[in-house]
Amino acid sequence: MAGLFDQQEAAHLDDAKPLAARMRPKSLVEFVGQQHFLGEGKLLRRMLEADRLGSLIFFGPPGTGKTTLAEIIARQSSRKFVPLNAASSGVKELRAALDEARDRLKTGGQRTVLFVDELHHFNKTQQDVLLPDVEAGVVTLIGATTANPFFALVSALVSRSQVFEFQAISQEDVLTLLVSALSDLDRGLGRLNVRVDDEALKFLAEVCDGDARRALSALEIGALSLTDDEPVLTLTVAQESIQKKAIQYGVDEHYDAASAFIKSMRGSDPDAAIYWMARMLEAGEDPRFIARRIVIAASEEVGNADPQALVVANAAAAAVDRIGMPECRIAMAQAVTYIATAPKSNAAYMAINAAMDDVRQRRVIPVPMHLRDGHYKGAKSLGHGEGYEYAHASEDGWVDQDYLGVDRTYYEPTDRGYEATIKKRMDELQQRRNPSQRGT
Repeated sequence: MAGLFDQQEAAHLDDAKPLAARMRPKSLVEFVGQQHFLGEGKLLRRMLEADRLGSLIFFGPPGTGKTTLAEIIARQSSRKFVPLNAASSGVKELRAALDEARDRLKTGGQRTVLFVDELHHFNKTQQDVLLPDVEAGVVTLIGATTANPFFALVSALVSRSQVFEFQAISQEDVLTLLVSALSDLDRGLGRLNVRVDDEALKFLAEVCDGDARRALSALEIGALSLTDDEPVLTLTVAQESIQKKAIQYGVDEHYDAASAFIKSMRGSDPDAAIYWMARMLEAGEDPRFIARRIVIAASEEVGNADPQALVVANAAAAAVDRIGMPECRIAMAQAVTYIATAPKSNAAYMAINAAMDDVRQRRVIPVPMHLRDGHYKGAKSLGHGEGYEYAHASEDGWVDQDYLGVDRTYYEPTDRGYEATIKKRMDELQQRRNPSQRGT
């Protein structure tokens, strides 16, 4: 009778699980996505088929199957699956799990998959505790993390593990999962005979951002909310069933989005630049960080090809401080689109880099005597300022005078935008210059 009660209790627990948990794949055949390392002939598939599992680190966004795949691996390899969550487990729980795994191996020969979710939450000491038993093969460690393991984990642990990066599940695969959940009589919604509009399914598959768990949860909410008066899960119902998405935006995403933002402005693509800025703002990025990137881009990417870009960028940065979100996004959008569509030149940026490199690596150039300060008492006796010619005293505001003392060229203007005008004037002045006035 105890066995019957156990079965009933298990059935009750299964019924209480949300749809996403009930539809969790039980085998590799049911598993969707990650074919870049799990497809036929790919590395992890070969490791599983040969039963040559070492420690693994699964890295990627939520809802992409990291926990599920770990459970499947444990089941397929006949290993005991022991889950821990690094956010809520300390060294005591970790040592206990390792001791039990060692006893299990010694007494019954059964190996253990120690699955540590949110592995990046373990500090260095906790990660170091894992190393001896990982090296000795007492446990097969499978760590799951949304943070880049090469930044978030100790190098000793990473070097002893095979890292697999999970990608967001494709829209087509999510759509397949939703259709399967609607028809599955045992684990899914098949017994409810839910009617769903195709556009509603496509919406859920797209808006979930590759997070299958989120799409299935929204489908279940929508299905359970249907009534006799509203018997069909329409696009409107689907939109109401899915919450505002939590955009994945950790350390990696912060730098990657900023990089894409800057490169889009540099590449003169205003649509891409606006999108990356929107993504950063929606994820909660500090608008002042974005404003600083805009000001930098105005000088580094546009420069004198359109000097007005720096004026617009600084005005937008001032608006961020004075106005704040959400209105300051408008001023930033104006600056971003201006910079993205402006002619480009990094000549000023290259000039200061080259000059600073000379200062650091070459002999420091002394200030020529005629350029030195001649206003203080005694300067004349030292020859300071002697021979200096005041440029504004000439007819066109320029005199042929040496201002450096050596022959160097740092600023080389381009033929783009306003810088073409600058280049033309510099070429004209160069033609008027007496070669003997330049140092060697």
